[in-house]
This record gives sequence, C-alpha cells and structure tokens, in this order.
Amino acid sequence: MQVSIETLEGLERRMTVQIPSERVAQAVEKKLKDLSKTVRIDGFRPGKVPLKVVQQKFGGHVRQEVIGDVIESSYQEALIQEKVRPAGMPSIGSVSSEEKEDMSYTATFEVYPEIEKLDLESIAVEKALVEITEKDFDDMLAKLREQRKTWKETKSAARQGFQVMVDFEGRIDGEIFEGGAGKDMPVELGAGQMLAEFEAGLEGIKAGEERTVEVNFPEDYHGADVAGKKAVFTLKATRVSKPELPEMDEEFAKGFGIKDGDLEKMRADIRANMEKEKNDRLKTNLKNKVMSGLLEHNSIIAPSALVAEEIGNLRAQAAQRMGQDPAKLDESRLPNELFTEEATRRVQLGLLVAEVIRQEKIELDQSLVDSSIEEMAVAYEQPDQVRDYYRQNRQARTGIESMVLEDQVVAHILEKAKVTEKQVSFENLMNGNL
Repeated sequence: MQVSIETLEGLERRMTVQIPSERVAQAVEKKLKDLSKTVRIDGFRPGKVPLKVVQQKFGGHVRQEVIGDVIESSYQEALIQEKVRPAGMPSIGSVSSEEKEDMSYTATFEVYPEIEKLDLESIAVEKALVEITEKDFDDMLAKLREQRKTWKETKSAARQGFQVMVDFEGRIDGEIFEGGAGKDMPVELGAGQMLAEFEAGLEGIKAGEERTVEVNFPEDYHGADVAGKKAVFTLKATRVSKPELPEMDEEFAKGFGIKDGDLEKMRADIRANMEKEKNDRLKTNLKNKVMSGLLEHNSIIAPSALVAEEIGNLRAQAAQRMGQDPAKLDESRLPNELFTEEATRRVQLGLLVAEVIRQEKIELDQSLVDSSIEEMAVAYEQPDQVRDYYRQNRQARTGIESMVLEDQVVAHILEKAKVTEKQVSFENLMNGNL
C-alpha cells in the first residue's frame, strides 16, 4: 500500500492511498466463496452453487461492498502508517477501482494542530481575595428577611418599597395596543419591574386614585410593536400595601429547614453557605482567568470539523432551554453564527488543556476525585447512595474525573504563571464586579 500526503490550506490534508489489485481481488473472491455457501439460486442445492454462477449474479455488487470495506480499513492503516491524527471524518474522493488495476482514492481531512512548546510563564492572573465580614453577614440576613416579606394594606400614599395593585390601560395614537392593558397587576416601587416612567407615575398614589402618565418605550424594547413609541397609560391603584419583614425567630429558622428552630444553627448554616458560594465563585473566576490567559499566550487553530460539532452541541442546549426539540427547531431561529465564537473558543481551550496535560505530564489524582465525590455526597440526606452511584456508574465517575483533571491543569498553570492578588469585597464578588 502506497500513501502520500499533501498539505493544503491551514490544517487540511489530502492523503492519496494506492492499494494493490491483488488485495481487492482476494477480498472479492473470499466474499463470493462465503456467499456461495448460503445463497439460494433456482436449480442448485443450498451450498452447492458454483462460484462462477455466484460471480456472474453477484460479482458487481460484492465488488462495490469490498471497495467500501477496503477504503475503510486502508484509511485507518494509512493514518497509523503515516502517524497522522485526523480531526473529524474524511471526505473520500477520486476513487479508481477498475478490475485488474491497482485501486486508489483520496481522503481529505483536517489534522489536529501541533504546539511545539507551550508558553505558561507569560500568563498573568489577578487572583481575587475575599473575606466575609460581619456587615456582609448582616446584609445577607436582611436580604433573606426581604425575600420573605409580606404585604399589609395601607391607606398611606405609595412610596419606594411599597406595592401597588394597579389596573392599567395603555394607548398608542389613541389605540389600545396588544399587552397594554391589565388588572390588579402588582408593582413594587423601586424594584425596576416596569419602565421608569410607568413606575414614577405610581409614586405618591393612594388606593382608588387614578392617574395618566406618558411612557416612552426604548428603541431596543423587547416588544417590537411598541419599541421607540410613546404610549399614554391610564393608571388606577386598587390597593396600596407596605412591606412587613418577618421577625428573626424560631419560625423564621424553621423556614430554612431548621426543624427545632435553633437560630444559632440557622446562622451557622447561612455562614457556611456564604463561604461555599464565595469559594465556588472565586474558583470559577480564577479558572476563567487562567483559561483566558492560556488562550491569549498560546495561539492555536481550531479544526473546523470540531467547531461544527461544538456548534451543534451549543445549539442543542439552547433549544432545550427554550423547551424545543433541537432536531425539529428551524435553524433560522438559532442560526449557527450565534454559537461560532463560543464554539471556537471551547475547541481551542479543549485542545490546549489536552496539550498542557501531555507536555507537562499531568496525571489524574484519584484522591482528589474521591474528595470531590465525598464533598457532593455529604450535602445529601443519604450520602452512601451518592458514593455508591459514582462507584458503580463509570460514566458518571468519568465526568468527575474530567473536572478534577481540569482543576489540576489550572493549579499547574498557576504555579508557572505571574499571579498577583487583589482584595475584593464579598458584595462585588456576588455582583460579578471583579
């Protein structure tokens, strides 16, 4: 078997494979002999059909099957022989398969990019340091009370923080528009649920009072029919309520799963949850910075076949979030272009992470895998079931192993990168202001 490889543009390669005619002839003969043992032809007993008769009746079809089989097997042999790593499936062309002549074909495919030396030392990472203060803890308690507030009707005028139940009717050029009318809609002043002019029109209103306000819809408003237009709303407050925050008592604690209402236990749980949330966000933020640095300082071409596959994955995920069947969703609703940039980045990072593992000889630490599983297990009421699940389900454990190995890569890069530290408040961390 003769093989030659031509470099095309970028990562694309064209491989020409030439196969001796004897290999094809022998494979055809063997298949015909096997077929003669089972084929049924009128006038002959089963298993006694002459090979020549079988060849006359089925020779053309068998030869085509053999050619397909030979292409498939020889393609893999050629890749091994030439030590080539294809990225994606090949395009087979220029098949020449005349009888008594050597067979040949071309396979066009992309290869994985090669990186001779990774640059990890040039990566600069700013690591955020966060301490949860007493004020952060008090603010969290206040937020939890706010989330569980109730409303008490009042005769007072509505102000920031109050809730107004409002009947409304909006008109554009004197005509009521779709979605522009409603009854008993709750509006919490200051929550930003409505357009600012609409909400401002309810400031100081009392139950039973009516007002008329003008509202200018922004040009980029999600409702295309009203975007950029001016509407006149008639508003009527049917009820005004002021907020009432719950007391920090046993009942409040029970609302957080503390069966005996122990406030100290509740506080300890809230602190632990805040610490976990802090650590998870810091870890994610640091990992994102490391990956961005890895990509910035190590240029790599993403094979188009792998990008196309990742686009398909991202598109399917987006369709599922929309409650749609990805196979039935019209591509115009989720065009591939929406996902190209993210898919390319994911492929590039996947290749770079694999290259870090290879060049830096990083091996999976099974003790870290066990620790990760244990950390997940203790969060459940029956942790043994979680442990057993990951012991018995190889696919599930492989997923954990991949995450752990990626964490090991991040840790390894941080050992070589230029790392600086920056103190950040818990509030900014939670708001994503890093």
